[in-house]
Amino acid sequence: MEKVTDEILKKDHYLLYIYTPFCGTCAVARGMLEKIEKVHQDTIFFEMNASLHPEFMQEHQIESVPCLLIKDGNRIREKVYAFKSTANIYSYLMKYEPSLFAGK
Repeated sequence: MEKVTDEILKKDHYLLYIYTPFCGTCAVARGMLEKIEKVHQDTIFFEMNASLHPEFMQEHQIESVPCLLIKDGNRIREKVYAFKSTANIYSYLMKYEPSLFAGK
């Protein structure tokens, strides 16, 4: 995962993992996302420490962490708070990142 930058936040499409450093549930969620990136051998998600971006949190009405914020077509499409399982995260990838599965 790469840390999010202002340039990334200006794009019309991204998957943003929002966390806080001492959150145990966030650590479990991170493990799921890292496993997915390892399988695909690619950076799929960007990460943001919620503690360092209070304005973003308020502006986008992030209710809790961990959160997978999905921006597509320059709109926030989903805010996933319940990661549940790697398979659950894959269901969002199939919807918003179908290119990951092209030709496979």
